Amino acid sequence: MRLASIKLQEEEIVAIVTEGGLIPLRAVNDSGKNFADDLFALITSEQLDELKDWWTTDGLANISKWAKYVIPYDQVEYAPLYRHPRKIWGIGLNYLDHANDLEEITPQTEPASFMKPDTCIIGPGETIEIPKQSNRTTAEAELGVILKKRCYGIGEQEVHNYIAGYTSIIDMTAEDILKENPRYLTRSKSFNTFFSFGPHFVTSDEVDDLLNLKVATVINGKIHRENIISNMTFRPETLVAFHSQVMTLLPGDIISTGTPGAVVISDGDVVECHIQGFPALVNPVKDLKV
Repeated sequence: MRLASIKLQEEEIVAIVTEGGLIPLRAVNDSGKNFADDLFALITSEQLDELKDWWTTDGLANISKWAKYVIPYDQVEYAPLYRHPRKIWGIGLNYLDHANDLEEITPQTEPASFMKPDTCIIGPGETIEIPKQSNRTTAEAELGVILKKRCYGIGEQEVHNYIAGYTSIIDMTAEDILKENPRYLTRSKSFNTFFSFGPHFVTSDEVDDLLNLKVATVINGKIHRENIISNMTFRPETLVAFHSQVMTLLPGDIISTGTPGAVVISDGDVVECHIQGFPALVNPVKDLKV
């Protein structure tokens, strides 16, 4: 199943993705269902599996019933999947090539992780702002993992029970600030607009071969760097299990799994995250110094 958050009459609501367009979930509720109508509430109330079960049976079997509610793709305005997760974990240097970009060594014993505030969040089509404090900001395409259940201290073999699904992410870094001192990592990662995600949330059952998914950082229509998930130093199941040993992970928490390559961005650029089988996540760039 695929879901998205869309802007509709000044609200941001969840919609079901179909071949012909998107069906607002509140239209389904009008027929007697009681699903949460924003994605974060849908996940945190643990209604996601119930919705998937309904969609694969009654929903798809009666797809013509929902035709009048479908919003065509060319009329959809996407929002970020949601705006206030409890936690966003980022993973640094998880591919050898990206470590080489920064003249760093890929960590081999434990993930190099950091956290980001929800004030970083923007959605598809919204503008990435290069802050006045930075002269070298980079953008990084990444696969995002979204949790569906509370977990603490789980092992890798249990992780599949806790993953809701996946999405596309563009993460930003004020690289010049980071290079001044590694202790400035949080600041370099936390400027407004430094985390874009969406447009689609893809449930885990829709991803047949996660390890062979190709992730690419694209700048102005050209691929800057691409790689597959299996080439990560720490794969998604390892990242979830590892961080669950540190703190309780909650429904809706996001783990951004690391980039195959960061690209320096400038005013007027267009950055994209391409993940095989996912729609592109696209954001324009504005330098606040210009």
